[in-house]
Amino acid sequence: MQKDTANPVSKTVYDFLIAREWDGNTAIYLNLIANIIVLALVIFLIDRILRVVIIKGFRIFSNKTKTTFDDFLVKGNFPKYTAHIIPFIVIEAVIPDVFIDFPKTGNFLLRLTDIYLVFLVIWILRSIVKSTRDFLKSLDAFKDKPLESYAQILIIVIWLFGIVFIFSELTGQSIIGFLTTIGAASAILLLVFRDTILGFVASIQVSVNDMVRIGDWITHDKYGADGDVIEINLTTVKVRNFDKTITTIPTYALISDSFRNWRGMEEGEGRRIKRSVLIASESIRFLTEDDLKKLKEIELVRSYIEHRQKDIDQYNSANRIDKTLPVNGRNQTNIGVFRKYVEAYIRKHAAINKEMTVMVRQLEPTPQGVPLQVYAFSSDKRWASYEHIMGDIFDHLLAAVPYFGLRIFEFPKSNDMEALRKR
Repeated sequence: MQKDTANPVSKTVYDFLIAREWDGNTAIYLNLIANIIVLALVIFLIDRILRVVIIKGFRIFSNKTKTTFDDFLVKGNFPKYTAHIIPFIVIEAVIPDVFIDFPKTGNFLLRLTDIYLVFLVIWILRSIVKSTRDFLKSLDAFKDKPLESYAQILIIVIWLFGIVFIFSELTGQSIIGFLTTIGAASAILLLVFRDTILGFVASIQVSVNDMVRIGDWITHDKYGADGDVIEINLTTVKVRNFDKTITTIPTYALISDSFRNWRGMEEGEGRRIKRSVLIASESIRFLTEDDLKKLKEIELVRSYIEHRQKDIDQYNSANRIDKTLPVNGRNQTNIGVFRKYVEAYIRKHAAINKEMTVMVRQLEPTPQGVPLQVYAFSSDKRWASYEHIMGDIFDHLLAAVPYFGLRIFEFPKSNDMEALRKR
């Protein structure tokens, strides 16, 4: 390539070489190389100086302000990314002059610079989004909100716009033309971004319907999750189980599948106790007068037995019931008296919330016996305290069962089977 004019930005090297009778083309190339080196050094120095000035200035400013948002901007590298803008604007302005003898190379480098500037804008906007997310997370009003999902959605939108601009710059095709191409390939895109789209829709529904918050205790049997939600993002929900393992659930699974959120219990007045004592059915019987006399010694059911027996005697007498057999007429049973005892004991227990439902009910008999279920609410909702309260209640009830002539159902033990074989 023959050129008799050198780069107008700097002719020092060119003039020096021509004065020593160097070849013109060689002088042009060496002059270009020298200019590139000088430009690179100048840009490097400008970038370093601006970075130091902007970052330090931003930190000084953030230390003097009351808000902490600017502190999060510093942590998110916002000043660092911003400092790169001016050097690359300078590069874009100088490239046409530096490569005046090499227009194709100059145009190619201009495109690369434009692409880098697009990336730089993406990084700056992403830094703002992440800094805003972290700032809002520090506020009590937003601690339980799925901010991660919203941040990811915004970042994806930013990247999509960036990709459109980059594609337009690389191909020279208009943005409208690119969007037309995307429309034609929408089926493929839907397949590729299926999880992202489902997660996007699910995260909006979860937020709008207030289904899950960060800090909620949830159980999801399908994914083996049983613990506190620690993160909600666009595609996944992270749950720290009570055994300290982490379970990851697809966000859309919260919409498509059923799960249990224990927030209502935590915000309510008590934590439910729902446990049964299995009574061996063969131990259930009518009570004789001697039995009633003995059971009256139990303070919690003394008044009940007296009033109940008075009503029964009046009924049997009025209807002339033949009491030769206990099955005739009305009679008290040991399981009935025990049920009233359990209810009285639960109502007097200091750890039970008396303002909420307190009930002891007999469920449908099973092959394992007759379930007598306690349904109540503990005042203390903390897990360890709750388990202690429930254990204390059932320790007492299991020990009280024999006093009513009842037995707890148990499967035959090995020594029971051995005794049967010896008979």
